[in-house]
Amino acid sequence: MKTGIKRALCAFFGAAVLTTGLSACNRHHDWGHPLNAQEYTERRAKVIEKIAGKLDLTEDQKRRLNVLGDKLHEQRTALMGQGQGQGQVGDPRAEIKALIASDKFDTLRAQALANEKIAALQTKGPEVIAALADFYNSLSPAQQQQIREHLEHRAPWWRKD
Repeated sequence: MKTGIKRALCAFFGAAVLTTGLSACNRHHDWGHPLNAQEYTERRAKVIEKIAGKLDLTEDQKRRLNVLGDKLHEQRTALMGQGQGQGQVGDPRAEIKALIASDKFDTLRAQALANEKIAALQTKGPEVIAALADFYNSLSPAQQQQIREHLEHRAPWWRKD
């Protein structure tokens, strides 16, 4: 083969490998985007059905699990802050970026941000705890044992045993 053709082929394959590698490392996968209200509702329904199937929940227990899901979503929304549009959740990364945008760290804004998060936890935390207690206490001893066993045997994300 001629040297020019070899170089062209090497450049082409190098560009193809580089493009493939960069796209594979892209952190914006389909599962990484913020969920809109409809997507959240669909995923939540799937999760509740999965839990209900594994624990063999009654209708009353499913209702209590739904209430727990509502309370968790309310707390998450309060912690994340409000976004630009109606019903959108804020972007914590943008809040952190704003703190370090200039050459000096904005300590006043950082303290205000911390106070906002603490207030959200203090406001919504007791509601989440009450909903969790209500759901857990409605479970039979066998269902409670299933949850304990699941938590005991669940490996952390970094250690898949």
